Amino acid sequence: MLSRFLYNFFTSFVILMFIFIFQTIWLFIDDLAGKDLDLAIIGKFLFYYMPTLIDKVLPLTVLLSSILTFGTFAENYEFAAMKASGISLQRAMRSIVVFVAILGVGTFFLANNVIPAAEQKIWNMRRNIAKLKPAAVIVEGVFSDIEGTEMNIKVAKKSGDQDRILNDVIIHQKSKTKLNTTVIKAKTGELVSSKESDIIQLVLNDGHRYEELMPKSNKEKKKQPFARAKFETYISNIDISSLNDQDLEQESDITTDKMKNVVRLTKDIDSLKENNLKQVSAFSKNITARMGAFPAKDLDTTYQKVAADVMLKGGKEVKIDTAVVDRNDIASMLPVWQKDQLYNNAKNRVSNILNTVRGKKEELNKRYEIYNRHILSLHKKFALAFSCIILFFVGAPLGAIIRKGGLGLPMVIAIILFLAYYFIGVFADNYAKKGAWHPILGAWISTLIMMPLGVSLTKRATADKGLMSAGNLIDRITSLFKRKKSED
Repeated sequence: MLSRFLYNFFTSFVILMFIFIFQTIWLFIDDLAGKDLDLAIIGKFLFYYMPTLIDKVLPLTVLLSSILTFGTFAENYEFAAMKASGISLQRAMRSIVVFVAILGVGTFFLANNVIPAAEQKIWNMRRNIAKLKPAAVIVEGVFSDIEGTEMNIKVAKKSGDQDRILNDVIIHQKSKTKLNTTVIKAKTGELVSSKESDIIQLVLNDGHRYEELMPKSNKEKKKQPFARAKFETYISNIDISSLNDQDLEQESDITTDKMKNVVRLTKDIDSLKENNLKQVSAFSKNITARMGAFPAKDLDTTYQKVAADVMLKGGKEVKIDTAVVDRNDIASMLPVWQKDQLYNNAKNRVSNILNTVRGKKEELNKRYEIYNRHILSLHKKFALAFSCIILFFVGAPLGAIIRKGGLGLPMVIAIILFLAYYFIGVFADNYAKKGAWHPILGAWISTLIMMPLGVSLTKRATADKGLMSAGNLIDRITSLFKRKKSED
């Protein structure tokens, strides 16, 4: 049984890995196609990307191979022969269970060591592709958008070392208002870059620069003024850092939560939590000070100070009787012009504070999303290893129950179960990252949902029960009606 399971396991793993690699090629088609990349570079990129597919390929492989193996044995009545010889299902599964347990430990090692290193390699390779082959961003004969800039470039031909030399260059540069106001044409150009910088220099030779001027007055706008300049050498700097946009995951050392092992994640989670609490505490104190807020116990003291102030009225000093003035309407002590000024100042201060709070809220949401991502990555390493064991106990008894081998029904059932497992995990991840529920629950919920299913299927397979026993259900309903009738 172990040899048969291993055959199905490695066969399924290779087939599924190829399927997911082709899906990866389609996912990164914009980055890889039409940019003069060598096959060796594309091959390295896919090789480094393969470990990141483990979280999808391995659980599906375990589920499919267990259904195929035990479905084939049940279809050929080999389980019936085993049970007739006194061999239970649990005893028959013993060797495979040991292998799956070892597989779970190995999966954790991959998730903790190999996958983070592969994520780092992928990031560096995307960065280096743009730096070592800057011409890969530009395609011959069409306008190419430079991501992260407001620039479109078209060249007639590329040549030279790593296609750095450009011929017949046309550049459309958009203004801050997103209008195409600048056009640059040059006979030749050259891309200059270095490994240490995120900046590519575009050096243009023998060309012209046209720019539409945007005057403020309507009278000048009707004249449609523009500026034209001829140049021998024109240098433009292109920032390619956006090609590796890390969003909320980017950190100072250019490592994301997916690039860290358990030790690093545990350390960074504590640091992020402490830093977030300091940010919240400091901001709370700042807002309290700006609002002039004070505790309720100081209300009487503050009221006495305000009410006892000297108010000028008609050039004379008038003392306020604190016993007469309504303490809930201190502004009534002031004249109308001061009262209006007071209310306007208060309204402006409140508006400014609300704008500050909204801006800080977005910043804190991003900080806590990074914090949640780290907790997710930490627990998903353990959940991935545990899911391989759980899905085996789902697939093995399910194969024994349906009693079908081959790639027909077992494949359909495996895909349905895996899609349910995968999409539950995706939705849970998204909710956990946004703080809708705890990140630990987001990492484990898909596995925890599959656990009772595995326990139930194992019990039914051990007791030789079918997947859906319609006869038992009908008998229960009939007995229920008979019981009610006898009670009447």
